[in-house]
Amino acid sequence: MSWDFETEPAFQAELDWIDQFIKEEVEPLDHVLGSPWDIHDARFKTLVRPLQRVVKERALWACHLGPDLGGRGYGQVKLALMNEILGRSAFGPIVFGCHAPDSGNGEILAHYGTPEQKKRWLEPLLNNDIVSCFAMTEPQGGADPQVFTTRAERDGDEWVITGHKWFASNARYAAFFIVMAVTDPDVSAYEGMSMFIVPAATPGLDIIRNVGVGDDPQATHAYLEFDRVRVSADALLGAPGKAFEVAQVRLGGGRVHHAMRTIGQAQKALDALCERALSRHTQGERLADKQMVQEKVADSWIELEQFRLLVMRTAWRIDKYGDYRKVRKDIAAVKATMPKVLHDIAARALQVHGSIGVSQEMPFAGLVNRAFQMALADGPTEVHKVTVARQVLRDYAPTEAMFPAYHRPTAAAAAQDKFRAALA
Repeated sequence: MSWDFETEPAFQAELDWIDQFIKEEVEPLDHVLGSPWDIHDARFKTLVRPLQRVVKERALWACHLGPDLGGRGYGQVKLALMNEILGRSAFGPIVFGCHAPDSGNGEILAHYGTPEQKKRWLEPLLNNDIVSCFAMTEPQGGADPQVFTTRAERDGDEWVITGHKWFASNARYAAFFIVMAVTDPDVSAYEGMSMFIVPAATPGLDIIRNVGVGDDPQATHAYLEFDRVRVSADALLGAPGKAFEVAQVRLGGGRVHHAMRTIGQAQKALDALCERALSRHTQGERLADKQMVQEKVADSWIELEQFRLLVMRTAWRIDKYGDYRKVRKDIAAVKATMPKVLHDIAARALQVHGSIGVSQEMPFAGLVNRAFQMALADGPTEVHKVTVARQVLRDYAPTEAMFPAYHRPTAAAAAQDKFRAALA
């Protein structure tokens, strides 16, 4: 048995290159471009495409995918270390070909897509010639599948989809949608839902409105209506009734990647907090010399390091077991912890910056809002805490005794029995 908190030199060299590349070439894009998913913007083609070519030449493109799909097949530990750096910039993930929701949708297509589906959708998606949307949640019930009403009914050689989807990720620019719909209402939601590919131009599919988040430069998440949308039978992804099995392919690793990108954002907030504390003077001394500010710095660093270790251990366990089900508790814990860490560090940075901290001239209010988004995306925090609790409790058993073994008089009596002969 061995423990190691070091990165092998060869991969550390790659991380060092990524760090410099993001700092010098990618982070400036956040100040001159709009949405990273607006890939047909002429400025995107001018500024982002050359950077993507550099990443591909260095063989760091879409590293979450296997070599057969043009990636490196990296495990979760390496991907986590990369995503911590990429998370510092809104454009970091798309420059490296690992942006959500396309990374998860690509994994779904890789695992469940037919050869025809892969040819039509996966190949251009992996090359970032198109972007995609994952449409699951609904306006009347959020992420609770038991109240989903969007139906897909078989009609000859077609499926007819009717219903609404809410907050469909980056639908504004998507070339196709992966849509979860009820196909058998007579069984449980976990057995009666199926996944479909719906091209963006399909008649009956309408964006009711686009919804923005916080200080995002553009509103990109959509409220969708499916008005008897017809797709061919081969639009089905995986087997009928297997939507949740299909969805799990994109959720487990994706949550770890979200967490590490969130760490990158929180680290930037902590960096700003520390620089401000050292630079600003009031009442005759630096903010850094005031104990309440020191407490903010200390709490932020401790919380960030604790969270980072939790995420890295979870990534290591995913690589070790190769089975997301065995790491379900860890992934849920990561997801439940992530929004609070980002919120608290960003809020402290905002407070120490004073009036400019709440303004649009600083990113902190946007990060606080982003923390609430992270508490809802891929399932609300409350659901993940329930998962953690249930998984933890599986390792315990109830006692049928009047008093438990850890009851002090009971434990003392047991100890007396154990040592009675020796003490006689």
